[in-house]
Amino acid sequence: MIDGRLARGERSRAAALDAAVVLATESGLDGLSFNQLAERLGVSKSGLFAHWRTKEELQLAAADHAEARFTEVIVRPALHQPRGVRRLWALHEQRLADIASGELPGGCFFCLAQFEFVARPGPVHARLAGALERWHVLLERLVTEAVELGELRADTDPQQLSFELNAHGTAAVYESRLLPASKVYAHARTAALVRLRGLSPRPELLPEA
Repeated sequence: MIDGRLARGERSRAAALDAAVVLATESGLDGLSFNQLAERLGVSKSGLFAHWRTKEELQLAAADHAEARFTEVIVRPALHQPRGVRRLWALHEQRLADIASGELPGGCFFCLAQFEFVARPGPVHARLAGALERWHVLLERLVTEAVELGELRADTDPQQLSFELNAHGTAAVYESRLLPASKVYAHARTAALVRLRGLSPRPELLPEA
């Protein structure tokens, strides 16, 4: 019975965090409140306090949950592709597909929250900065692997290319919510593809631009 209660508690916590991540892309991470979350879930606010005592704890938990979701939805599928430039390209494609899916109304939890907290130091700012840093570490590692395999030029700068790929995805988030989305996604896809093909001695590994 104890194990059953623990399992139900974990399920309710995960469901609450799923909803919190969605809500944060609608009204902002700072706008996320226990009242709002309880109303969305159809539960009592007191039940949420059993998981998080403060709004900041909820925000930090939502950021961690969003990062775990990002890993499952975007990173893991891309890592099934062969090492090298195809894996790097798959990561960009998976990110664009998630932004376009509508699963998160605002497109990306992290792009929106990082803009929101960019000038607000504190634990939430630090958590969001850490997630961005880990994303760049992953991108740079995949770029380095592609260079080592001879699928990107030896003079490719991993940090520079990581910045560019992230910038294309970030632009796709906010522009697709303001301008015709299909054109925005096409531009974000083409920009990254042209860059990768231009850097690759083996452009045949990638789709045509």
